This record gives sequence, structure tokens and C-alpha cells, in this order.
Amino acid sequence: ITEFKSCSSHTSGLHVDGPPIVPTLTTSYVHGTSSTSLLHMTVAESLQRSVERWPDREAMAFLQDGVRKTFAQFQQDVDQAAAGLLALGMKKGDRLGMWGPNTYEWVLFQFATAKAGIILVAVNPAYQVQEVEFALRKVGCKAIVCPTQFKTLNYCNMLRKICPEIETCSPGDIKSSRLPDLRSVIVLDSRQPGMLHFDDVMQAGGSQHMQQLQDLQKKISFDDPINIQFTSGTTGAPKGATLSHHNIINNSYFIGRRLGYHWRPHTRVCVPVPLYHCFGSVGGGICMAVHGISIVFPSRGYDGKANLAAIESERCTFIYGTPTMYVDMVNQPDLAKYDLSSVEGGIMAGSPCPQELVKKVASNLGIGYGTTENSPVTFLASPLDNVERKTETVGYITDHLEAKIVDPTTGMVVPLGTSGEIMIRGYCVMLEYWDDKAKTDECITKDRWYKTGDIGRMDAYGYCRIDGRIKDLIIRGGENVYPAEIEQFLHTHPKVKEAQVVGVKDERMGEEICACIKLVDGADCTAEEIKAYCKGQISHFKIPRYILFVTSYPLTITGKVISSVLSRVTSCM
Repeated sequence: ITEFKSCSSHTSGLHVDGPPIVPTLTTSYVHGTSSTSLLHMTVAESLQRSVERWPDREAMAFLQDGVRKTFAQFQQDVDQAAAGLLALGMKKGDRLGMWGPNTYEWVLFQFATAKAGIILVAVNPAYQVQEVEFALRKVGCKAIVCPTQFKTLNYCNMLRKICPEIETCSPGDIKSSRLPDLRSVIVLDSRQPGMLHFDDVMQAGGSQHMQQLQDLQKKISFDDPINIQFTSGTTGAPKGATLSHHNIINNSYFIGRRLGYHWRPHTRVCVPVPLYHCFGSVGGGICMAVHGISIVFPSRGYDGKANLAAIESERCTFIYGTPTMYVDMVNQPDLAKYDLSSVEGGIMAGSPCPQELVKKVASNLGIGYGTTENSPVTFLASPLDNVERKTETVGYITDHLEAKIVDPTTGMVVPLGTSGEIMIRGYCVMLEYWDDKAKTDECITKDRWYKTGDIGRMDAYGYCRIDGRIKDLIIRGGENVYPAEIEQFLHTHPKVKEAQVVGVKDERMGEEICACIKLVDGADCTAEEIKAYCKGQISHFKIPRYILFVTSYPLTITGKVISSVLSRVTSCM
């Protein structure tokens, strides 16, 4: 017993069935040990399990389109769509691109492709011609599914620009010089020359295709690739993170367990985040199948008012969102008129979460951290965590994962409380970047550690604080400055609604600090007032040299601020 005690005092394992209450870590390495086993099932098997348990429970509601489906109805549609894809000649391992906003068909094809062994490629609905051509060619999509248009983007016209041959080809038999793998374009809401309609696919599968689909289930392994997610290409061409059934089934399983989906009576989640991103597709769609929760989509594209209306009318118990989405919701002028009493909790993730915003939004919010390449969540707060932990950290490691914080120069594990690069190992690490061994080898080491490129610190309880991205680091006169730290401080100013900090080139200092600030509605403020507020509160070299007051930020479709664009714009001013 004495021997056991002396060993355990140097433990790096952290039992994560509940929030850690003993400071067991001695260095910045943690392993989330768990009494809950990993799941070993495919996406189709997880849906089947929920259909058998709750056939008549509502699985999803798409409010803007008026679509509601029970688990049994959804399963029936999934089988019909999967059989239809097989009838089109698609085979296990083929790629299908899903290009569009949050609609029922997105989730339908997410599960239909998984059942047919086809890899779903999530295509950003904001992509322009050049970007969509790159994505489809990079992964060799055999089919693409899209609406005719969304907002100002006409998807069918864009596809005709890339493949003018579509006009003269038979539907399902496209032969294109620029996209040599593409055979079918499936349009959700109109009939177009050379393209299939959604109804054609739903009616194509006969009894022999249904039989083929059933036989195929014996050949699909939970380690097969199922999903390709393009990471935002702010530092070069987008890369196709390739995820397996095992990656996303287990990630959604342990996200749900951390949030209490396994014991809460009936969870209804409001999902305003886009499906093309892991947050929506795994936290929404896959969590629905694994945990039997109901998912509610307020609108096709993001709409703050629609979110509040959906929470009230659908009695949502959980809400997902990026910090920008929460800022938008809490600042709706008629917020008080909505009954939001059904909300028990939620997740804020997708970009750094300002402490002041978390305090404002809710004490029962879970802050999460992860990356697309990690399926996506690796650290997540517990609903039982105190406010300090929820506001200052991204929670503790999730079940069965390892994390370490290393010196980016030496690769050695740093002492507790010291900043370094966060690295992750475990079931969640993607298979690869599709057809890009060089980029895969850059970020996954030989011993399967994934290099996140994020800077963070770990405490003895295993809670992690995020300091920023390595590439966002500002080096001002030799001092390392992390924008997130300054942003957190600026959010404490009563007149500041949002703050983004970027580095701008400076002849003398190398880089200078520029704060781009959105003020609270109706507030007046000067640069001098902000600088005076910083003085004596943060180190002198962290006080922004430039203060710009802005009304909006350049955003990705997922609501993340594109700091590289912001930096370029501010450098030109």
C-alpha cells in the first residue's frame, strides 16, 4: 500500500468521471482515465440503436423549412437515400460533397453516406468558384449535393462555370475536364439540365439496392473514413481533415456524457452553428444518433432573433454557439421578451471565449476546446464546474485522451502553469489530411501526437487555459504577446462589447499591437480612454499602440474572426 501511494503521487492519470477535485498532476501531461469504455460501432449502428429505443421521439426540427422527423421516420429516409446513392453507382469509399446551409437534407445525407460507406465531404456554403473547385478536385468527389442557391450564391451557376459540360451530359453521367471524378450533381430544390433532382435519388433505390445496402453493413468498419472536413485555409490551401466513424462516434458520446445527456430526461438542443463544421455535424447530428437527443435548427443561416424564438417555442434545454453568436443573442434589443427559462446549459466554442462574456451569458455554460482534426472536442467544462473555472479555462481533458503542453522549440513537456503548445493523442486524432502526406506528417508525430498550433497552460487539476495561436503571437520589441490575453482584459471595460487584437508591422518594434473594438450600443469612447484603462492593469508592452473602433469584423461562416484579414486591413490604415 505504501508503495502504491508513492507511485500515485507522481500520477499523470486523471479520473474524469466527474470534475477533478484533487491536484494530482505534477507536470503538463494528462491522461483522462475513465470507467466508461469507448464505443465500437459505426454511425449507422448508433442510429439504429436510438431508433429501436425511441422510434417515436422527435429527432430533429428544421423550423425555417417546417420539417420535423421522428427517429423512425428519419431512419426510413436514410435507408431510401442510401439505396438511391448505390443505385447511382456510388460505391464504398467514394466521396460525396455536401454544399449548403443548415437543411434537413444535410443531416439526411450525413447519415445516408455513412450507411452506404461513402465519405461525406463538408463543403463550406460560403465557398466561391475557385474554392469549391479546389475542394472537389482535391478529394475527388463523385457527386455533389446542393440547393440551387443560398443568399447571394447561385451554386448551380458556379458548378456550370467549373463544368460547362454539365449542360450537354445526361444526369448522373457528367464528364468534366476540370473535375474528372465528378459524375452527379444532385440539386435539392429545382430541376436543372444535366443535374439530378433530390427526388430522383430518393426514388432510385429498388429492393435490390436495399438488399445491397444491408449486405454492405457487414463490410463497413468503425475505423473507415466517413467524413472530410476542410480546415479554414487562412495559412494556405484548405486541408481535408479525414475522420472515421470511431473518431466522431466516440467524441459525440463523451461530449454528451460530460454535459449529462445520458441522464437528463429529454434534451432538446438549439443548433445555430453550421452543419458543415464539426461543432454542428458532430455535436448536433452525431450526438442526436448516439444519445437520442432532439436537435432544433432555428434557420438555414445564422439569425440571432430566430435562435431566441426557437429556444422559446421549442423549449430548448441546451444551446450551442460561438462567442460571436452569444454576443449577438445577449445584445438583441428585445431579449427580455423571450421566455428562455427552459435552458439548462450549453456549449460556447469555436474561438477564444472572453471571460466577461461567459459571466454575462450563464453560469451553467460549458466552455469547450478542440480542433477539426480532433473530431473536434478535447477539453470540456463540466456543468458542475465553478464560475471561475468556466470563465478562465476550457475545462479538463475528456475521457480516454492524452494531452501535453510542450516547449515549441524543444518539444519537451513544460512545468505546470507554463505556456507551451498543446498536443493531443488518442482515439480523436484524425486519420490524415486527405491525399497530403507532407501536411499530415507536419502535424501528427510518429508517435501519433497531434500538434494543435495552440498555446495553453495546464494546472495541477488538469484544467487548461488557452493563451492563443502560435501563428497569432505578436513579437513586439522582443516581447512575446498573446492577443487573447489583451482581449480578455479589454472585455472587462464596461463600454467594450467585443475586442480583437492583432499585430501590425512596425519599423522600430517589428510589430505593434492594434486593438479593434466594438462598443456597446450607444456608447462613446476614445482611444485615450482605453489606454488609460489599461495603464497599471496590464504590462506596459501589452498596451495597444493603436485603437480602432469598428462596427463589424471579417468572419468565417462559423463565426470565427479572420485575424489575418483584420491584420492586413489595420496595416493599411
